[in-house]
Amino acid sequence: MKTFSQLNLIEPLLQAVSAQNYHTTTPIQEATIPPLLAGKDVLGCAQTGTGKTAAFTLPILQKIAQQSSLTKHTNIRALVLAPTRELASQIGTSFEDYGQFLDIRHSVIFGGVNSNRQIQSLKRGIHVLIATPGRLLDLQQQGFIDLSRLDFFVLDEADRMLDMGFIKDIQRIISLLPTRRQNLLFSATMPGAITKLADSILVAPFRFQISPQKSVVQEIQQEVMFVQQSDKRHLLLQIIQQSYIQQAIVFMRTKHRANRLTHQLNRAKVNAVAIHGDKSQSARQRALRSFREGKSHILVATDLAARGLDIDGVSHVFNFDLPNETESYVHRIGRTGRAGRSGMAIAFCAPEEYDYLTNIEKTIGVQIPVSKGDPGWDRQPIRIEGETENESKTELKKFGGRRRTRKTKQNNYKRKQTRFRRKHPSADQSKSQVSGQ
Repeated sequence: MKTFSQLNLIEPLLQAVSAQNYHTTTPIQEATIPPLLAGKDVLGCAQTGTGKTAAFTLPILQKIAQQSSLTKHTNIRALVLAPTRELASQIGTSFEDYGQFLDIRHSVIFGGVNSNRQIQSLKRGIHVLIATPGRLLDLQQQGFIDLSRLDFFVLDEADRMLDMGFIKDIQRIISLLPTRRQNLLFSATMPGAITKLADSILVAPFRFQISPQKSVVQEIQQEVMFVQQSDKRHLLLQIIQQSYIQQAIVFMRTKHRANRLTHQLNRAKVNAVAIHGDKSQSARQRALRSFREGKSHILVATDLAARGLDIDGVSHVFNFDLPNETESYVHRIGRTGRAGRSGMAIAFCAPEEYDYLTNIEKTIGVQIPVSKGDPGWDRQPIRIEGETENESKTELKKFGGRRRTRKTKQNNYKRKQTRFRRKHPSADQSKSQVSGQ
């Protein structure tokens, strides 16, 4: 692994990187920064949490800074498109952090808030614009945005853009850009639609891909608990209360379920806030601020709302509802174990979610170990051969498919007779509720 000083970055950027306590590069940074500095287009396939934001932020800042003609006049020289407000804000923070020793202005614009401040920022002049597609087109049509002198175009999380129906907006935006420009496209997956889009905007790109199993950070300890849907809330409360969890994100499938769980957690005297697409931008920001400042210990989120979140100190991620998209699982657990810290990702698997689990395991290439505190509806926890029950530890095993007994198949995932006990276990038992505590 290289250090940032080996990538021919200018001194102000090296100072900024050091100020963020980053010293060695991630694979995507090591691979893509040199060709970006050389002026090549780049196509990167990588999930959030792999360091891709710095991979395009640093080269853009350097190339703008090295051309005095670009900084002398405050025209928009770089455009970064993001699918959500949260991701756009996070990218804006990266430009602020890495550009703190440079005279390069940036602005972040997105919908859901009053546009007056955004318009004032554009009028003062900026070099880098980070935007969501809808607000960008709105302000461009009003005459506040001129993209005719653009040199760098970044399309981040392109697959999520298409999932959200932004393809026509993206095509309209691309039609506003000058023909001669450097293009960067990043996507967690590469379906046919993304490949077609990439072919239409990239010229002889440098290609880099991180497979989902390689992007699952090694510092993250993964576990699964087999539990009936109706018992998930009680199990979550038990783990939170007995493990003294200070900061965790709980992922839900729908906005309604996120709201309901948040209400139930607060009734149980667990400080929780929800973030999802139906929340206003100000409500989202209040929730995130409360979570970051430690006033709320649990953030209940849907996938879309949590896209691009980068919050230090998240010790646990709970997949309360297993995602039906395997890439979403990788993205979710990447919210913990960041910046070299350890983290734990716990998945709750109801009988009807079993197929989701097996698909996830095939994608990441390992069989997720069963937690010691597993209530169980279908199987016993995995034990390491030769160890006693008290000494056993969970470990990631190569995925070979979970074997189900004939009885399990006949019962069609019917639950064991032993029901999940909701009474509080002893202090000794609580220590083994979640391994690694």
